[in-house]
Amino acid sequence: MLPKIPFGRTGHLSSRVIFGGAALWNLNPAEADAALDLLLRYDLTHIDTAASYGESEVQIGPWMDRHRGRFFLATKTGERTRAAARDSLHRSLERLHTDHLDLIQLHALHDPQEWETALGPGGALEACVEAREQGLVRFIGVTGHGTTIAAMHRRALERFDFDAVLLPYSYILMQNPQYAADVEALLAVCRERNVAVQTIKAVVRAPWGDRPRTAATWYEPLDDQPALDLAVHWVLGNPQVFLNSVGDLRVLPKVLDAAARFQGRPADDALQAALAQQAMAPLFT
Repeated sequence: MLPKIPFGRTGHLSSRVIFGGAALWNLNPAEADAALDLLLRYDLTHIDTAASYGESEVQIGPWMDRHRGRFFLATKTGERTRAAARDSLHRSLERLHTDHLDLIQLHALHDPQEWETALGPGGALEACVEAREQGLVRFIGVTGHGTTIAAMHRRALERFDFDAVLLPYSYILMQNPQYAADVEALLAVCRERNVAVQTIKAVVRAPWGDRPRTAATWYEPLDDQPALDLAVHWVLGNPQVFLNSVGDLRVLPKVLDAAARFQGRPADDALQAALAQQAMAPLFT
């Protein structure tokens, strides 16, 4: 069982760990059902996927036939114009076997020109607002990657009253002074306005570089349980944020096990030792 806290102002009690649907990118139905069993075992109440995550929405759809009332269901559109985003959203509803989404998010909105397009006249945000007015979605969020995204999310919240944001957050990444300052400024705004904060890339060990890829993630994840525990517990040590789980089903049980044993944020010296022992490197610089 995982602890639950309110997901911002949505009224939903979400598990501190949110299931990242990228883990279902190219699984068969039997493998996908095994993942659902794991979610039920740990009482995860929140699923986050995206239209661009391969077959993820298709795999989640049958779960919704059986368990729609159990989960806060979020997806994302990478489209930037109103018409394309509207079409994307309707495809997601069909693939997910539901008549409404709890959260629709503008996906990977870190390119400045795409940001202006999506949030401007005729942009994807208009399609999300229209869908909310039609009862097809309940809440609207924005996501992104990279070291500029915290500042961009803060600007986005000045442009529109988003209900949720999603961004990278980890001990190693927060050693970047500028990014850390931008994140803290964003967190302050989100606290003031009760905006939910979702975090990703908690268990990054390092970029793959030239090493063989042994996990279904675009970064090398931590595999050593004690080091992974430290990374997960550091994120959960911030009571304001949620941890979106890893995109590899082999690593997922380790993340959930670590989260279930969380008691408090570890000391910096333990984290520094893990950085050296695991030869960790930031994914974004």
